[in-house]
Amino acid sequence: MQLYPIESGCFKLDGGAMFGVVPKSLWQNTNPADTNNMIDLAARCLLIEDGNRLILIDTGMGTKQSSKFYGYYHLWGNHSIDKSLKKYGFHRDDVTDVFMTHLHFDHCGGSIQWNKDKTGFEPAFKNAHFWSNEDHWLWAIQPNKREKASFLKENIIPMQESGQLKFTSIPTSNTLKNSELGFDIFFANGHTDKQMIPIIKYKEKTIAFMADLLPTVGHLPLPYVMGYDTRPLLTLDEKEKFLNMAATNNYYLFLEHDAHNEIITVTNTEKGVRLKDTYTSQDIFQ
Repeated sequence: MQLYPIESGCFKLDGGAMFGVVPKSLWQNTNPADTNNMIDLAARCLLIEDGNRLILIDTGMGTKQSSKFYGYYHLWGNHSIDKSLKKYGFHRDDVTDVFMTHLHFDHCGGSIQWNKDKTGFEPAFKNAHFWSNEDHWLWAIQPNKREKASFLKENIIPMQESGQLKFTSIPTSNTLKNSELGFDIFFANGHTDKQMIPIIKYKEKTIAFMADLLPTVGHLPLPYVMGYDTRPLLTLDEKEKFLNMAATNNYYLFLEHDAHNEIITVTNTEKGVRLKDTYTSQDIFQ
């Protein structure tokens, strides 16, 4: 098995929204804001090469939305999925599976693209299965008013219409399950219903793809919960459970949204679980 970081692009969001009830005087120490109160964020995906499978975890925002839409998110940098794949000798047609932690636009938008004449949409990975779970899929296609703006039909419905959509099964008695793709999944419901956190065994290490359970290093303290989370009190419990597990078992936490820190480890302290070390992907994956 080999792992590769896939940078799909960078953007900005309001720091207050990203840290909920936590005052700016606290969160700006780790996530400094610009004059418009916006903080730097990444959409860092992960590619798993395992035998004859090439599995991409999340796909970023994509490129099919309007300039007005992207204007809300202040895109910056020159990353793209295609550039990142090419860097490691791959093409999007080589991808066999796209695993979506959840279906918010900044995690799955790159899965679907315009067709050639822009009359409709088609899979951006024509040879891949798209993986979600049935509970989250239903949550996304019948969105609540809070999340409606994050679940865009053009990102979601074409997966099903293409016939390439598959569902991983959901555990009945606990939050951890081995998936059909060969890695474990931690199911978390605080951010959105049945978000999936992949936990990958890699060269005697354990890599956890944190998605929106831990967006950035700055979100390590338990009360530092995004304003976007639908069930913030549940996020508190899920973060505590997962971070304690990560500290005890020395997980390497792959951060999807931290623009400046790729991978971290954590440790138990008197104040709770806190940062231990930071790493680049090259440090861990080579």
